[in-house]
Amino acid sequence: MSLQAIIYNKDGLFVLDQLLLPHQHKYVPVKSIEDSFSVIKNMQVRGAPAIGIVAALSVAVGLKNLEEGKNAKDFVIDSLEYLKQSRPTAVNLFEASHILQNAARSVHPSQVKEKVIQEAEAILDRDLRDNHAIGAAGRQFLLNHYKGTKTKLTILTHCNTGSLATSGYGTALGVIRALYENGNLEHAFCTETRPYNQGSRLTAFELVHDRIPATLVTDSTAASIMHKIDAIVVGADRVTKNGDTANKIGTLNLAILANHFNIPFIVAAPFSSIDLNLASGSQITIEQRPSIEMVTVRGPVVKNSDATEFGDAERVHIAAPGINTYCPAFDVTPAKLIAAVATEKGYFTATNGNFSFTDSRESA
Repeated sequence: MSLQAIIYNKDGLFVLDQLLLPHQHKYVPVKSIEDSFSVIKNMQVRGAPAIGIVAALSVAVGLKNLEEGKNAKDFVIDSLEYLKQSRPTAVNLFEASHILQNAARSVHPSQVKEKVIQEAEAILDRDLRDNHAIGAAGRQFLLNHYKGTKTKLTILTHCNTGSLATSGYGTALGVIRALYENGNLEHAFCTETRPYNQGSRLTAFELVHDRIPATLVTDSTAASIMHKIDAIVVGADRVTKNGDTANKIGTLNLAILANHFNIPFIVAAPFSSIDLNLASGSQITIEQRPSIEMVTVRGPVVKNSDATEFGDAERVHIAAPGINTYCPAFDVTPAKLIAAVATEKGYFTATNGNFSFTDSRESA
């Protein structure tokens, strides 16, 4: 059974606090729009699809608890404008906002609550179906690429793009799951993904949980293991009209390595992550994170040399005091370095270094 980052039921909305993983498994209630902004901004929930889902469902929760006499349409529109400020690079957040704001504007005021709640819940349901389709599309591209010369592949992935970043199954990690479930995975490698360590804390946690054969490596190890790698598969926070892709910092490094070693580099993301309003990656807003995320690490104190006994969690400083920092959350990989973009609509390949997201290949 896959991990569940988001729980939404009659009791409310709850998110798995990913700042505490892999050592603590704790769900945080999201009772208000302010709670939603906080868990997104502080990265207790992260991953572009999950961010969009939590934002949408928090509006649904807010509508269910809206005080008598308050304007539901204004609540929806104002709440989503506020939430869009929490993580400006995550296009799914903006897509969810667009869907719900349009829903609120499209019906009679007496129908706004019902219509918007229905649309928010549909975003959750659709994401899980789409993730399975993305996994199938990515797997099919890789099998077609190797044309039977390899049927079991070794994959490198970056950051976290699995059940913890979505409603379930995952995007890039969904491709790995699809390969594994069909007997096509030899081994998975995941990078630690500094400075927030989503790879070592979250992806490694998912791979161990699902018993998928995997190895964790430092970000700087990637070049030295390229001779073992058949493909690199990553997620995306935003893909532009030409295929340029913003993803977790360090993705560009891997794309350059893949190009050098002639290894296919695949982006796996829902079609909603493709922003057709942006012509190229130069127009993407890159979020800057606070320096404390680079110069400190947090985790339980290790009590023995075998790291089998742990104490309470502490945050420790690991850099020279006073050093300046540069801590972007994302970088942009140019389309010319990407072999395919796998979506729920199939996979797309580039022509002359640019993508056209109107003509996908079938995923099966």
